[in-house]
Amino acid sequence: MFSDLKIVTGSSNPELAKAICDHLGCQFPATLATTFSDGELRSELGDNVRGDDVFVVQPTCPPLVNRNLMQLCLMLDALKRASAGRITAVIPYYGYARQDRKVSPRAPISAKMVADFISVAGAGRVVTIDMHAGQIQGFFNCPVDNLYAAPVMMEPLRQIEGDIVIVSPDAGGVERARSYAKRLNAPLAIVDKRRDKPNQAQAMHVIGDVEGKTAIIVDDIIDTAGTLCAGADVLLKYGAKKIIACASHGVLSGPAIDRINATEALDRVIVTDTIPLGEKLAQCPKLQVVSVAALLGKTIHNIHTGSSVSVLFV
Repeated sequence: MFSDLKIVTGSSNPELAKAICDHLGCQFPATLATTFSDGELRSELGDNVRGDDVFVVQPTCPPLVNRNLMQLCLMLDALKRASAGRITAVIPYYGYARQDRKVSPRAPISAKMVADFISVAGAGRVVTIDMHAGQIQGFFNCPVDNLYAAPVMMEPLRQIEGDIVIVSPDAGGVERARSYAKRLNAPLAIVDKRRDKPNQAQAMHVIGDVEGKTAIIVDDIIDTAGTLCAGADVLLKYGAKKIIACASHGVLSGPAIDRINATEALDRVIVTDTIPLGEKLAQCPKLQVVSVAALLGKTIHNIHTGSSVSVLFV
């Protein structure tokens, strides 16, 4: 067994890290995270961590994906050199996960390269939530706990009244949508989508019955919201009464907020706090945020005490 449990965080999502600490009843060790005048990052631990069980909470999320990734690696290396007993990287949002294979000649497999960075930097275990491609777990040579945000999403979804139908925005998300449909005892529908260019999607038609029902679009990531808004428009044409979207990670880059606000078919968009939304919440009244702090807190507690993590995969 390791000695003390300690939570360390960088600058990508300190609010989530604080909420996790509140759940666990612990405090941050003193850390220094600054930037030199030339742009280089500097990280330093202020407390002794020798022999401790340390969890680094740092999603590699926008708007500074590369900076957050580098900061994560520097903190992992600092912990390794400070003789921490065990180092776990808690990465609620794993950046570069969508680049998990070669889709064209002479292209990198970026998700694998990032996994190598994190492993070499010192992570002995990784915890993440709804990784875009589950096979990325195999890119690591250490245990990876890929948690599901579904238990967190269930509370607001169960409060929806009337007939509902769970909708997958594309063929690739059917398995995820089916798991939601099973939990909510609801039928399943699929939006047939054709993508011509990256970040540009055109929805064609709906497979399944959505007429007169509240359609719940289930996805893992909302990036530019092109897929989401196109799917909502098509569902409205097919007779859906109300359309609600939910996604584990609200990247919401580029024109996403403007698109969501302009899409009258969308009633509400539910996302988790794996990525801090900041001023976007004020810009888009349709956004609703649910927290994964308790889920991550339970996971960290179970790992620290040697309890089962699989009990949280429900």
